[in-house]
Amino acid sequence: MQKYFNQFDITLTELQKNQFLLYYNLLIEWNSVMNLTAITDFDEVCGKHFADSISLVKAVDLSTFGSLIDVGTGAGFPGIPLKIVFPHLNVTLLDSLSKRVSFLSEVIEKLQLKDITALHGRAEDFAKKPEYREKYDICVSRAVANMSTLSEYCLPFVKVGGYFVPYKSQKGLEEIEQAAKAITLFGGRYQTKVEFHLGEEEYRVLFLVDKVKATPKKYPRKAGLPAKEPIR
Repeated sequence: MQKYFNQFDITLTELQKNQFLLYYNLLIEWNSVMNLTAITDFDEVCGKHFADSISLVKAVDLSTFGSLIDVGTGAGFPGIPLKIVFPHLNVTLLDSLSKRVSFLSEVIEKLQLKDITALHGRAEDFAKKPEYREKYDICVSRAVANMSTLSEYCLPFVKVGGYFVPYKSQKGLEEIEQAAKAITLFGGRYQTKVEFHLGEEEYRVLFLVDKVKATPKKYPRKAGLPAKEPIR
């Protein structure tokens, strides 16, 4: 397992290794009755899910952040691996499917993780709630939507001075150009991109977007609209 984290200069403790192993076992157990991931081989999960989640360290220094929200977390990627490796983070996992949230809640309990919550709901609704709006140092999201739509989901959660960092593949290079208007409209400023390969083959890019001003109150629009009618 450790070899997959070496590329990020991270050395796992025995506790962290055990937490990742338990996470993997729960993932496989729950995956037999619901669709959490198509990747089930242990080494592939370590490389393509666990280590990929941790790749955020290439874009930001996580020791300087206190709170993080993972929008559309699915099976908990990248939020849970980030919490395991950076236990000081106060993490919120948000997903629209209640069954996935039940899985996440069990992972949190079995791994004995503190200061982490799994919420069932849509980003468009939770970003309107005062207790979540513009409350986070950093918002991450992995393989959820195109950049324009994702910016509308995510930037309302980020406090001014914080960051929105989406995880993307090759297609993201095209999306970031199309999302320029949306990012600005929602209070963001595209700063830079960090490109790398996961292992030897898979291309990844992280886009670093700072939150420079408050998101206008009318955003995000009502549930479904950001995906149907992305701002371009």
